[in-house]
Amino acid sequence: MPRYTFYQADVFTDQAFGGNPLAVFPDADGLDTAQMQRIAREMNLSETTFVFPPGDPQADFKVRIFTPASELPFAGHPVVGTHWMLAHLGRIALTEPVTTVRLELGVGVRASALHVEDGRVTRVVMDHQRPQFGATASAEQVERLAHALNLSPAAITDTGWPVRVVSTGVWQLFVPVRSLADAQELGINRIDTGALGAIFAELDPETHCHDSVMVLTRETVQADADVHTRMFAPALGVGEDPATGSATGGLGAYLVEHGIVPATPPTTHLMAEQGLEIHRPSRLGIEVDGTPGNVEMVRVSGQVVPLLEGVLEW
Repeated sequence: MPRYTFYQADVFTDQAFGGNPLAVFPDADGLDTAQMQRIAREMNLSETTFVFPPGDPQADFKVRIFTPASELPFAGHPVVGTHWMLAHLGRIALTEPVTTVRLELGVGVRASALHVEDGRVTRVVMDHQRPQFGATASAEQVERLAHALNLSPAAITDTGWPVRVVSTGVWQLFVPVRSLADAQELGINRIDTGALGAIFAELDPETHCHDSVMVLTRETVQADADVHTRMFAPALGVGEDPATGSATGGLGAYLVEHGIVPATPPTTHLMAEQGLEIHRPSRLGIEVDGTPGNVEMVRVSGQVVPLLEGVLEW
């Protein structure tokens, strides 16, 4: 009878029952792709990770990431949470003040910096890919997008900022809105997912923006936050995501590239808040190297809280 131990933690938060929950299977040898997909569907979290010995000699571990519906090549809270959990389980030899660990992911080998105090990881800072900027939505597409999100077109166009596809590892669509109230009106049950998917296909025919959209506003709930976000990915089996590390990297690149926040070279430091509307408050640190027209690197950071452990057998 197959028997696998798993651990669950809340990522991008310093309190239990906040942030984005993640299941980690640290010893996944023997599981095939179909089994991992079934397990992720059973866990029913936005993502579940499976850890294997690395195939690439430059990596310390190989990690595969699954939503309830599909495998992802890269995602933020699974990378942050898996690093933290492996350190928590003693699988990583920690050196203060910073220990660098490299994971082999679907997008290649990516490094993260584990900040260590008194023998424990206090924060994980993950590298993203150099930003790539994709298609910008036309006026007609913005109008259709607004209706798909159940917003007035002015809620988007009044910002003066573009609706654009961006990637720092995963292509995603970024939609600015003029106010916190506009963002708070959103809800997965009010979204026309078919219309949204058609717009994804038009703007990004190859990956459909990985079927995900991040809505953002500079008006925030928390005084020390720089941006408020909501993330929807219904085609991936994730109605609303409480904390999205992959998209937050693209968000940082988007904000600096379009001058929505002033760049402070060499590194612009930002804080994003997410998940408040679904009672999973999350905080995601963003570091952006470069200036508009030359955004070189993005990093996303956060804290992790362990929550439970268990055994899956069948």
